[in-house]
Amino acid sequence: MFNSDSRKPSSRLSKTVVAIAVLTVAVLVTGFILWPKSPTNLAEENAQARAQLLQQWKAGEIAVLVRHAERCDRSDNPCLGPADGITRIGSEAAAGVGQGFARLGLQQTDILTSPVTRTVQTAHYMFNSDPQTQEWLATCGTTMRNDVVAHKVAHRNLVLVTHSGCIADFEEQTGLKHAAKDAEYTSALFVRIDGSGQLQVLGIVNAEDWNDLLK
Repeated sequence: MFNSDSRKPSSRLSKTVVAIAVLTVAVLVTGFILWPKSPTNLAEENAQARAQLLQQWKAGEIAVLVRHAERCDRSDNPCLGPADGITRIGSEAAAGVGQGFARLGLQQTDILTSPVTRTVQTAHYMFNSDPQTQEWLATCGTTMRNDVVAHKVAHRNLVLVTHSGCIADFEEQTGLKHAAKDAEYTSALFVRIDGSGQLQVLGIVNAEDWNDLLK
């Protein structure tokens, strides 16, 4: 004789498995929504957003963290000189980024660089000059966000040539804890800092995207 109770344990187990699966999906979806994402690519923003960035730049409200160009000691490309410097290809990329900043306008811009050879060389080829070096742009760490804010002068933009680890520190301290740890060579992270020191991460511009940003 067929026993209707013989399938009850199996049925309850199936329902439990389904419930766990649904709960897992819900947690993953919620986590995806709330998970701090990497900065947006500003060159892919609409015209209105790009125009707003230009207005903020003209108002002297922007700070930009730029990673140095291609490292000589991590590339097979010809070097400019010292092994702790950048490659020739890196110097060309840095010059291209510098042209992008020149199109934005540098009349009201302070430029600082890490004292490490690769950042000093990058800054030199970006701006055809040797900006002031700052040790904190090499050491970075837990005060990176506050140091950036402290060096931002009201109504003047600030360009900081630094390292991927320092940019990662900054992103983590501004709520982007899960952003990519290694920024691209000569990529630029734009942030807005208002007169009261309030900070807003705007997004990144990679070396090849400046024409799209400024079109």
